[in-house]
Amino acid sequence: MRWLAQFIMKDKKQAVFATMLLGVLPLINLLNPPMVGLWILRKGTRDAATVIAWAVLPLLGWAYAGDIAPLIMLVGICGLASILRTTSSWEFTLCAAILVGLVVEIYFRLNPVMLDALFQQVQILMQNNTEVLGREEIRGVVISLFGSVYMFLAITLTMLARWMQASLFNPSGFQKEFHRLRIGHKVTLILISFMVLTSFGIIIPESWLVYFTLPLVFSGIALVHAVCAQRQYPILVLVAFYVLFLLPVTLQLVVLLAVIDSWYDFRGRVKKV
Repeated sequence: MRWLAQFIMKDKKQAVFATMLLGVLPLINLLNPPMVGLWILRKGTRDAATVIAWAVLPLLGWAYAGDIAPLIMLVGICGLASILRTTSSWEFTLCAAILVGLVVEIYFRLNPVMLDALFQQVQILMQNNTEVLGREEIRGVVISLFGSVYMFLAITLTMLARWMQASLFNPSGFQKEFHRLRIGHKVTLILISFMVLTSFGIIIPESWLVYFTLPLVFSGIALVHAVCAQRQYPILVLVAFYVLFLLPVTLQLVVLLAVIDSWYDFRGRVKKV
């Protein structure tokens, strides 16, 4: 990935060529948005306008063909990269990513054709559950699941763009920045308030819970990485963490740690080896 980042950042013509080529090719067209994000992080939105304009063309073609994901990712990552460049705050950037999930949800609710096709395929595979799968409650959960996946991808690909920027211009800078990623107690209170509202279905749908949880998930993951680095634990500790991360209880513990860390600040209290 580093050589690709070097190629793109050499000049604007190469950036346009690379982003358009990545956008045209199937399967790897999701690499188009983080490359544009890299240019925004380094040069700014105004200087990246030409690159964005050309990069969006092949993704419009994919959207017309029925694959809207790359185009949504491009728009979302352009926004997140601009926020990150302006604020230098992952806290604000992670919270802004909630809008990506909500916009995706609104899109699928206004344009349910793609979702209807998905349900038809599922019903063919699970004919005994067609009545259950047709319920509006289940549809709402599935739509929110799509939104949360897009939100997760937007955050991950923005981090990829930041990592590429650091690898070219500030070696080890992303690692230090990621280790400092922390949601402050004021923002945490707001997220918890929304999570409580969703849990009881007050004003906000229950299926939106994951949107307000994801920023804390990334904060908790960053905390684990930071503590492991400070204590110089072997890489196997992180491997074990990600294996256990597949369990729901581990995810809940990570969110709980992130909430406590917003007040307690484990990084500042853990002694370095």
